[in-house]
Amino acid sequence: MKSPDIDAIRAFLLVAQLKSFTRVADTMGTTQAAISLKIKRLEEAVGRALLDRTPRRVTLSAHGQAFHANAQRLLDSYNDAMGSFNTPKRTLRIGVSHHIVGADLSYWLQRLMAADPQVVLAFSLGTSRELLDGYEQGKLDVALVLRHDNRRQDGEVIGAERFTWMAAPALQVAPEAPLPLAIQPAPCGMRSMVLSALQAHDRSWLETFMGSGILAIGAAVAAGIGIGAMVGRMAPAGCVDVTTRFGLPELSIREVVLYTAHRDAQVRHLIDTLVAAMSERG
Repeated sequence: MKSPDIDAIRAFLLVAQLKSFTRVADTMGTTQAAISLKIKRLEEAVGRALLDRTPRRVTLSAHGQAFHANAQRLLDSYNDAMGSFNTPKRTLRIGVSHHIVGADLSYWLQRLMAADPQVVLAFSLGTSRELLDGYEQGKLDVALVLRHDNRRQDGEVIGAERFTWMAAPALQVAPEAPLPLAIQPAPCGMRSMVLSALQAHDRSWLETFMGSGILAIGAAVAAGIGIGAMVGRMAPAGCVDVTTRFGLPELSIREVVLYTAHRDAQVRHLIDTLVAAMSERG
């Protein structure tokens, strides 16, 4: 028995799938006559008729049906062998605090993919505390977070974010009324910062909306449900800074801190791209 040609095997499997010599020829970038010749030589190699042909259709013969599964395994093994020396793409698990990326996310991802198409990004958003925990547990390769307390001073400071009080323009608050807050549930570093600032200025408050994530908080702010503390560029379109209008205390500037144990050139290049993208949209 002659050894079958791998292109003939591929053509046979495509004919079985598409049931048309013409469509297979288009798929393989050749002619119908060339496909017919490949199938003929394959049938000569195995000594069996593998296809039943009529003017209107092409189907597998009984021998073709018996041959089909083994032919597919043969092609799969060939593809695996030919791919033995391909360099697998590297997966990089990046976690970024949702307080510092919102509508910018698509831009960040575009920049990262353009910087190194050979890296598969496993990207996640969360609170700084959650991401830092994930990094310490080995679930993340890179964590970009806000420093949420002074107890931990490690990591690489790559920038800072200024938080401010944002609200819908039509929102009204009486001078003696509690401040309506759209805020995240505890535990949350931003929540602690907001409440500490209000308590230091003896300003009463009440929760009018509680949501997980800055997108939910932003939506509540835009809807006029409450006032939210956020980075100005993260606020929905049309919202305004109401710090002066309602006599609210200035909020802290929070450091943006990078954590990673990977120091190779490939990761460093992606980190530099991420930092540059953040600065460009700041």
